[in-house]
Amino acid sequence: MSAKFKIFRSTSDGYYYFRLVSYSDKTLIVSEGYTTKQACLNGVESIKKNSQIPGKFEVAQARNGKYFFRLIAGNGQIIGTSEFFSSKSALEKTLDLVRINANTAEVLDLVY
Repeated sequence: MSAKFKIFRSTSDGYYYFRLVSYSDKTLIVSEGYTTKQACLNGVESIKKNSQIPGKFEVAQARNGKYFFRLIAGNGQIIGTSEFFSSKSALEKTLDLVRINANTAEVLDLVY
């Protein structure tokens, strides 16, 4: 079993999004909204590529004290953001899962 990218379209704003989820369906990273499905698929490819490049992850702490990370593309654009974590160790475990699984993750198109 491995991680999967799930492509979906929001009913509230009409944008396309993806989530990278673990084999147990835990969300690892989520995208920004895209106006087209092809742009969303390009975002998935960017995650696959950039997750393998050292230094592309940015770890930050929110005002509420919780930690999160972002994956940055070559053009400086944020291509994915994690959920919030109460500890850095929990963040690092999820970040490692993204690094290990993103480049080989299957893409599931949930847009009907």
